[in-house]
Amino acid sequence: MDGPGRFDAAYYRRHYRGRDRVHSAREVARLAAGVTGLASWMGLEVRSVLDVGAGPGYWRDWFRLRRPPVRVRSIDVSPYACERFGHERRDVARWRARERFDLVVCHGVLHYLADREAARAIENVAAMCRGLLYLEVLTARDLAEAADLERTDTDVHRRPGAWYRRRLERPFVQVGAGLWAARRAGLVLWELEAAERRP
Repeated sequence: MDGPGRFDAAYYRRHYRGRDRVHSAREVARLAAGVTGLASWMGLEVRSVLDVGAGPGYWRDWFRLRRPPVRVRSIDVSPYACERFGHERRDVARWRARERFDLVVCHGVLHYLADREAARAIENVAAMCRGLLYLEVLTARDLAEAADLERTDTDVHRRPGAWYRRRLERPFVQVGAGLWAARRAGLVLWELEAAERRP
């Protein structure tokens, strides 16, 4: 992990083009449709979105095409990504918007941050989320048991899932499939729709 300069044109060529890409626009489109469908099912109208670590802008582009009235704010720490794809240059570990968003997307970001920065990023994300958080983050178990190591960037902080859960459980309720509901949202979840509450 060597800072924003790491996420340069070569990084994007390696991880977003060709057969070794981590995600395609089509895959993210399916994911965005699923996330917004579940939000609707839970009674949450998504009118505003913050995309943290927006990269090639797949989430923003999906909302512009499929849900043009939704206001999307996309940020990234990479100077290359901001210039190439049109995001605001922000470091979520050091920046917090005054506004709150119905959906915050944090897709493949936290595992690049050192412990202190990742913890601050979670605090900032929680402060900006008034509805749902979609979170994808690699854990140590993922790297050992699930990730395709030929395609996955393994130069990340290998933390256990429990490290993230401890920091997420105060402001959020884990819904599943990467979704976390902000406690302040007041969404009604049936017992088996959410992670078990700790005594």
